Amino acid sequence: MYDVTVLGGGPSGLMAAIAAAENGANTLLIDKGKKLGKKLAISGGGRCNVTNRLPQDEVIKHIPGNGRFLYSAFSTFNNYDIIEFFENLGVELKEEDHGRMFPASNKAKDVVNALLTRMDELNITVMKNTPVETVNYGESHHTILLASKEEIETKSLVIAVGGKSVPHTGSTGDGYAWAEKAGHVITDLYPTEVPLLSQEPFIQSKELQGLALRDVALSVLNKKGKTIVTHKMDMLFTHFGISGPAVLRCSQYVVKEFKKGHRPVPMQIDCFPDKKEHVIFEEARKLMDENPKKSVKNIFKGWVPERYLELLLTQNDIGLEDRATNTSNEKLQGFVKDLKQFTFHVQDSQSIEKAFVTGGGVSVKEVVPNTMASKKTDRLYFSGEILDIHGYTGGYNITSALVTGRIAGTYAAYDSYQ
Repeated sequence: MYDVTVLGGGPSGLMAAIAAAENGANTLLIDKGKKLGKKLAISGGGRCNVTNRLPQDEVIKHIPGNGRFLYSAFSTFNNYDIIEFFENLGVELKEEDHGRMFPASNKAKDVVNALLTRMDELNITVMKNTPVETVNYGESHHTILLASKEEIETKSLVIAVGGKSVPHTGSTGDGYAWAEKAGHVITDLYPTEVPLLSQEPFIQSKELQGLALRDVALSVLNKKGKTIVTHKMDMLFTHFGISGPAVLRCSQYVVKEFKKGHRPVPMQIDCFPDKKEHVIFEEARKLMDENPKKSVKNIFKGWVPERYLELLLTQNDIGLEDRATNTSNEKLQGFVKDLKQFTFHVQDSQSIEKAFVTGGGVSVKEVVPNTMASKKTDRLYFSGEILDIHGYTGGYNITSALVTGRIAGTYAAYDSYQ
């Protein structure tokens, strides 16, 4: 019989197994895939954004899905401890924009290999290619029934099998049924950090496909036209709609509107978030007055990318050859307004499988925040994305996974001695 068994070989499961073994537990890790750490290996575009160096409160603010639940866990092990943990394993880290921490080598596999080496040093037993059929919970120990019909007994169990996003890495939602069997509620699952789909004519015509807008303020509006949230980052037009950092951050708020039955959802782009509309209008009017013979398109060249400029001019009935002298104040006002608040609609998001992160999961109301222990079943712990916790991209989800894994593994080890 094992002291601690961890189900799932993603960042949270690997960290949980290491924490359990470091606390003296005879530890087993089971994963259904051929390789451990698959999601880590592809994160951050293959460079692995291991955590974020922003102050703890800021990190929790960037985890809008129940981030506050992590305050207790962070008092034991936080983002700075993650940095120290990896540096002690010989992985040098470097800081990039917005506090994101990457391995100095730019190679995600260095992070994965450091974890696997540490597991070897701790003599953790690993079973790969081993699907789990179900878990039978008992008072003094739990029995894991494998698909091969073999049974494994363990004193404590950590479920760290992830959500339903990026299923090719192994997160296919297997753990929800095991959690429900232990008496847990699984809150509604939905995609977050997900590209959005639009049926606007300019999207359908693909005229903006592949175009990026830099440092714009992208907002999600409610059905009354009031702003729900704004994110100032880059965004990208695609053949199906919109993507890129600002879009991913806004996406969960769009999906929540869909869930309320509001569809399509209006969104708004502000290309000059640091300038007032009347100031832009005055600058535009002055340029037009100084260059009456020039085409409007040439006057505003460089203000925004060319294809976007052409779209906004056309939307305001300004021809691409129209001269400044022939363009009315009214049309110019419409164009400037669109520079500040170009509104369009999104009809849907890509599927949960195409999302970077799963919203929903094991209800955090049923998990002890400073130990990750189940409030429903003794000697059962949860960590990582199976929990109803989700953050923005930028190292926040991996931080949550590593912190909850560390805590779950540590307390699962303590529990196994009782």
